[in-house]
Amino acid sequence: MLVNVVKSKIHRVKVTGAELHYIGSITIDEDLMDAAGVIEGERVQIVNVTNGERLETYAIPGPRKSGEVTLNGAAARKVAKGDILILITYAFMELEEAKAFKPSLVFPNEETNLLN
Repeated sequence: MLVNVVKSKIHRVKVTGAELHYIGSITIDEDLMDAAGVIEGERVQIVNVTNGERLETYAIPGPRKSGEVTLNGAAARKVAKGDILILITYAFMELEEAKAFKPSLVFPNEETNLLN
C-alpha cells in the first residue's frame, strides 16, 4: 500500500510578486527549492496564512539568493504581495518507508525569504 505523506515544507515565506498574465506556476528562489528538495515542475500546495486560501500549482526556479516567491497565472488572484505562505510538497511511499521518513522542513528569514 502507498500512502501520501509530507515530503517538504517551506514555512512562512512572504509573497514578493503576483503575475496574472503569465503561464501558471509559483516561482521560488532556487536556494529554497534546493533546501526543501523541491524540483522544477513538482506539484506544490500553497497555504496562504494571511487570507486562508489553499491552492495547488507547480514550482519553477527563481534566481538564487533573490528571496523570490511569485504566484503566476490564475493563482496570482489568490495572493497579494506581502502575504505569508506555507509551501508543502507530498510524496507517495510504501507504508513502512513512510513511517521512518522525515520531511525536509525549511524556515527561511520571514522578512527576506533567504536562508539564514
